[in-house]
Amino acid sequence: MTIELQILGSLLRAIAEEMGAVLVRSAFSANIKERRDCSTALFDERGRMIAQAEHIPVHLGAMPDAVAAVMAHEPRRGQVWALNDPYTGGTHLPDITLVSRTEAGFAVTRAHHADVGGREPGSMPADSRTLSEEGVVIPPTLLDDEAVARVVAQMRNPDERRGDLRAQLAAHRLAEQRVAELCAQRGKDTVTSAMNELHAYSERAMRAGIARLPDGRYEASDVLEPMEGELELHATVTITGDAVTIDFDGTSPQHEGNLNCPLAVARSACFYVVRVLVDPDVPASGGAFAPVTVAAPDGCLVNARPPAAVAAGNVETSSRIVDVVMRAFGEAIDVPAQGQGTMNNVTLGNERFTYYETIGGGQGACPDADGPSGVHVAMSNTLSTPVEALELQYPLQVERYGLRLGSGGAGAHRGGDGVVRELRVLEDCRLSIISERREHAPRGERGGSAGAPGRNLVNGEPAGAKLTRDLAAGDVVTIETPGGGGWGS
Repeated sequence: MTIELQILGSLLRAIAEEMGAVLVRSAFSANIKERRDCSTALFDERGRMIAQAEHIPVHLGAMPDAVAAVMAHEPRRGQVWALNDPYTGGTHLPDITLVSRTEAGFAVTRAHHADVGGREPGSMPADSRTLSEEGVVIPPTLLDDEAVARVVAQMRNPDERRGDLRAQLAAHRLAEQRVAELCAQRGKDTVTSAMNELHAYSERAMRAGIARLPDGRYEASDVLEPMEGELELHATVTITGDAVTIDFDGTSPQHEGNLNCPLAVARSACFYVVRVLVDPDVPASGGAFAPVTVAAPDGCLVNARPPAAVAAGNVETSSRIVDVVMRAFGEAIDVPAQGQGTMNNVTLGNERFTYYETIGGGQGACPDADGPSGVHVAMSNTLSTPVEALELQYPLQVERYGLRLGSGGAGAHRGGDGVVRELRVLEDCRLSIISERREHAPRGERGGSAGAPGRNLVNGEPAGAKLTRDLAAGDVVTIETPGGGGWGS
């Protein structure tokens, strides 16, 4: 890359990062302000991702679908469009995406809102069966003051919701200003040419990395843990020259619960795996994803059709897609052992407050290193809510928070340990837990031992991987997250 292109690429990435900083610092809810459950990116005039902040893979990989959905409405400068419909460019309903024009393309923010008017406080019910139970569905909508008022009126804690939307809007105004300044300093033609070359460079780098992999057809299967029974994930990875095709034929049909996800989410997970295994340092523009084709039968678990519920698909099924695709690649090259494979979603709330968090866990060991302990990685990549912030803002008390020692799998390199998170509720509320890997432990690799499966408990009594129930003041919820698998015997 030329020096000028390096500089322009860094400037565009800096704008995306600054958008994220504005969003985080301006947000009202702990989920965005403390956990940073949000993502920001810049796109060109053709709707191609050019630069992103290093935020959340499941958000970022699915963003192009949202931009395409808004572009169909021919948005004008000065307008901001909003959507969360999973079947029109979204992921799941709490993730509200805003798209606006800049002088050289589009700015995009996506943030997980702590409530969007679902049947349960927090809008992450474990037992939803249709999309309408999970909250307000927002098709591509021009977001003016009237639209903001109409949307937040259908959600719990409307002042907090309005505050988080305004934080996203602030990030868009920042992006519009910074891109205009860059075009004024360097010339719009130069900036757009740099965008084209950044996209092309990422594609060239990724294709060169894929070409070094052994050609072939590699398959793997795994299972998800719905409230009843099991669901199969099946992936076939075909490497041909400098391209990869990932096909989910053989995956279970969409089901009556909420582990379904749109194809955009499945693509996000696949893009993440290929980038990690082939060239983790390649600039993360849409060009890096161009050599990867993802296919799945219509109406299957990872290419669901409306009105299927999707609350858990974005968080849990995406995590397990990473596991199964990584395992398929493991037939061709060395890959890490399986990590916790879940985000351990915990939602607490009533009509007065809503609180949502994901909890880190153990990650799989690598061929040359132990797995990290107690972290959010893979499709999540968020932070933990600090104890002080949680207890200051919500009627919750943290009784215990620490590593689940010994939960990582043994091996030449040991898997990371999971986490124990114990919360006492200080007023009556509702609890929803959506988690995976409670029955099926994360697998070791090349002879390494499996990590310990996770456990959920309420007042010391075992609870299921997925549940929604009442809690009384004083009740205690304990989440023990899985450990990562070990690598090597």
